[in-house]
Amino acid sequence: MNTARVIIFEQPGGPDVLKLVHREVGTPGPGEVCIRQAACGLNFIDIYQRSGVYPMSLPHALGMEGAGIVEAVGDNVTHLKLGDRVAYAAAPPGAYCDLRVMSAAQVCRLPDGIDLRTGAAMMLQGLTVQYLFHRTVPLKSGDTVLFHAAAGGVGLIACQWARALGIRLIGTAGTDEKCALALEHGADAVINYEREDFVARVRALTEGRGVDVVMDSIGATTFERSLDCLRPVGMMISFGNASGKVPPVDLGILGAKGSLQVTRPTLFTHIARHETCQQMAAQLFEMVESGKVSIRIGQEYALEDVATAHRHMEGRATTGSSILTC
Repeated sequence: MNTARVIIFEQPGGPDVLKLVHREVGTPGPGEVCIRQAACGLNFIDIYQRSGVYPMSLPHALGMEGAGIVEAVGDNVTHLKLGDRVAYAAAPPGAYCDLRVMSAAQVCRLPDGIDLRTGAAMMLQGLTVQYLFHRTVPLKSGDTVLFHAAAGGVGLIACQWARALGIRLIGTAGTDEKCALALEHGADAVINYEREDFVARVRALTEGRGVDVVMDSIGATTFERSLDCLRPVGMMISFGNASGKVPPVDLGILGAKGSLQVTRPTLFTHIARHETCQQMAAQLFEMVESGKVSIRIGQEYALEDVATAHRHMEGRATTGSSILTC
């Protein structure tokens, strides 16, 4: 048996609950692969799980995406072979490690033009943008989207994806530097929510009409006011809780504000089927290989420095994608 270095937590709490342990890794069973990981991605869902916002059975490993080399392949796996360079976003958590056995269904072979560090940084965030733009609500060239946290990992990919599709993206961020970064990556306009009323600015930027769609991973502090940014029958997509859970909503408000629509999707629903996941990844890979989307790795940490990485994410001190190197 091989031994893996794995980041686990045994009780919910702050970054200090994260600990590095050594675990034996067996051989893959039917439908599984063993991956020697080069890097894994860091995402806000990891913080939700670690802190107890998303309860888990404990102790548990963390991490929802990674990239590496296939070291062994179990029976009934036909889309991967020994030595393949691969990347994935997948449940259950367990990507914060240097070696793992996992289900092969959501593991995708990386094209030659995408390196492993980029693969680890792009899967969860890139597939999130794919389902937001292509599977949650029909978007077309000329539509206008308000995207909160536009300088984060998902946000910078969304800015570029929107530009490639001819969608007008209005982004928000908390500093002038982050606003400038979103503009550089394709946002049509940006709003510093620390200095400006984003509702008033959106109304001004849309000549009072409002946006077609709001994409919001912030949650509690932005949800209600985001509804006021929508045109009649517009769509509110709440896909994260960086500032805390959205409080209970009186559905009557949606009617009063213009027959608004609201959805709370998750990536893991969209990628649950092997075929769908592989199709979504193929589109993401095409966007990256074509140069329409570039993945910005803003922060890189050693596996043992994971607590520091979590502190930086929670403190809103990061831009682009963050990875742990194995």
